[in-house]
Amino acid sequence: MSLSHFFQVFKKAFGFVSRRGSQPNSTLPEELCSRQFSLAEIKAATSNFDEGFIIGISNFGSVYKGVIDDGTFTVAIRRVKFRLSAFRTEVVFLSQLNHLNVESLIGFCDEKGETILVYEYLSNGSLFNCLHGNGISCNPIPWEKRLQICIGAARGLHYLHTGVRLGPHSMSQASTKKESLDVMATLGYLDSESLSGKIDVYAFGVVLLEVICGKTPVFEVNGQKRSLAAWANWFFKNGTIYHNIDPYLKGRIAPECFNKYVEIAMSCISYSADERPSIGEVEATLQDALELQKKADSEMKSIIPHSEVMYEDELFCAP
Repeated sequence: MSLSHFFQVFKKAFGFVSRRGSQPNSTLPEELCSRQFSLAEIKAATSNFDEGFIIGISNFGSVYKGVIDDGTFTVAIRRVKFRLSAFRTEVVFLSQLNHLNVESLIGFCDEKGETILVYEYLSNGSLFNCLHGNGISCNPIPWEKRLQICIGAARGLHYLHTGVRLGPHSMSQASTKKESLDVMATLGYLDSESLSGKIDVYAFGVVLLEVICGKTPVFEVNGQKRSLAAWANWFFKNGTIYHNIDPYLKGRIAPECFNKYVEIAMSCISYSADERPSIGEVEATLQDALELQKKADSEMKSIIPHSEVMYEDELFCAP
């Protein structure tokens, strides 16, 4: 599954919402730094789970847009389907996340068989929706902004791979790791087989291809479904991938930037996990690509100062 369903266009730091008193029937630890909602509060926020409030559906349940604190604060409410032990582990894990590029958990609800997560609401929508529509009208995202989004997403994923220390004091490290791996898919960032991150790197490579090609991870050609990774790999090997990118981006990418971006994207989807870069390498390479774009644009504007910078298609022809 593509990670772009979970990467958001913009992340904003916001004031921490203090936790209210624990519900008497909760089995979750007291030391959690997240707010516990009653089921009545959740129902009030979503008009009793009205379908008109649904903003997303996945295998893990529906996501609702809701308002809390007397209508003063908008949130995303994920009604998940987890075993209680798995839900406990998920809340413990999510409560420890603190990064600008990772969606913040505000609180949770564990009452009368309902397991619910409450997140910050991201009004700009997801990168997936902005790239592919999905009922949302978005202007085409400029290339430099797409690069910045990818860098931010890579930083968030890098943090999840290396910056998170799992497990409250009340749980053993071994059991925490095992249960956490069972439920990481709620975020969609960590792979379910290991903590090496190489499976995530492959998925992120698909995101990078989505960003530059403007296609979904699986799309139809002449009535047949095609894998974006396989499709891009074929054109890459034939030296014609530039001519199959998002038409809006044609002429707007500096050749040096394009080459670096495509090379890291293709290395991410290498068949062998050992040949894939770390997410830290991906982040650094994307940053280099952005600097190359800025430098090329600056040089072009010094030559033609009052016109839009455009690059000739011939610069991208295979040798």
